[in-house]
Amino acid sequence: MCVAVSAALVVACSTATEPAPETVSSTPTASAALKSVDPAALQAAVSQAAVQMRVPGVVVRVRTPEGTVDAAVGTTELGTGFEPDVGTHVRIASNTKTFTSALIVLLVQDGLLAFDDAVSEYVPDVPNGENITIAQLLDMRSGLYNYTEAPELAATMDADPAKVWTPQEVLGIAFAHPPNFPPGAEYEYDNTNYALLGLVAEKVGGRPLADQFDERLFGPLGLDETSLPAADDASIPHPRSHGYMYGESKYALVDEPYPPDLTAAALAGTLAPHDYTHQNPSYATAAGGAISTTDDLATWIEALVEGRVFGADMQRQWDDSRKVEDPAAPDGQQYGYGISYQRFGPGAAMYYHGGELPGFNSFIGHDADNDVTVVIWTNLTLSPDGATTANALLPTVLGQVYEDSALGSPAPTVTPTR
Repeated sequence: MCVAVSAALVVACSTATEPAPETVSSTPTASAALKSVDPAALQAAVSQAAVQMRVPGVVVRVRTPEGTVDAAVGTTELGTGFEPDVGTHVRIASNTKTFTSALIVLLVQDGLLAFDDAVSEYVPDVPNGENITIAQLLDMRSGLYNYTEAPELAATMDADPAKVWTPQEVLGIAFAHPPNFPPGAEYEYDNTNYALLGLVAEKVGGRPLADQFDERLFGPLGLDETSLPAADDASIPHPRSHGYMYGESKYALVDEPYPPDLTAAALAGTLAPHDYTHQNPSYATAAGGAISTTDDLATWIEALVEGRVFGADMQRQWDDSRKVEDPAAPDGQQYGYGISYQRFGPGAAMYYHGGELPGFNSFIGHDADNDVTVVIWTNLTLSPDGATTANALLPTVLGQVYEDSALGSPAPTVTPTR
């Protein structure tokens, strides 16, 4: 298995928006939470974890106040010697939601939309749409059925991988099912919310979603390697990674465990993962259709959290949108306007998101207290034992960055975001 490690400085980018204050203030003892990251140790830890999870290729970026360390392991395509690096293009799945939500927030900032507007003002025929607000779509509290949970979606994706999906088609799947709960009653991660937000953004912004991403986010921040492909474009720009997964699409889309015989065959090496590289991702679009690189993702999550995307007032509203997902765990994971937040231990807390679809898994996070950025992507969705691979790598990576006293015990985990 090929390995590579590099170290570099992160270059800050600027936007036309006046910077807002950092959403989380630095603490005098923040540096005490951090280790000095050893490139060789990071590489060795990532390599060992990748081998254990049968991941063909993985890239990790860690940035601390001391600088940036990158670890790349394995291959972008099974059977070849093509090595991944921070410029390799991958599908980022639900990390796309951070862009969709940011665009919506910018449209609110422009006065073209309000968080308490009903979705029915912009998209017709949404069940109970007159009582579902834009804010409830953003923070996953609409109660609408999640279309990616529908067995028929995954079955069609496997039977016709090249199928071009429209937002109206996937919303039709969602609306054929009764809502799961009244609007605002609880939290449930739900791709239907973001399919709707994509349509809202196009209606209010007056242009296709991809064009608005380019003009308002990708361009101003210098995210030159990030894109939202057209619905009929299933390609990934070069240099690219192939994407792999054991079994059917449903295992990436639905919270269904691998059957024991599949796990046993994958671990024994008698079952090879399927290549999902060219499965058309148009079923995801605003909820998960974007392509990016490690370089761009690191730039993006830092800009988003540090206040270089919105004005100061809107940045505060974005930050204040976070709510606990489970009321029974008040210190647990929070979700707001397209962003998760969690305190991993006494000295470590991070704004983050994840992405999962057939072939790829990814994580992006920024700790504003300690000025730490972490980006992880893998080209295997699930390990043979069913772990989401980028999320499963996170404790290993954080252990290279933070002192044990900052993380506490047990090791930090995050809920997968499909």
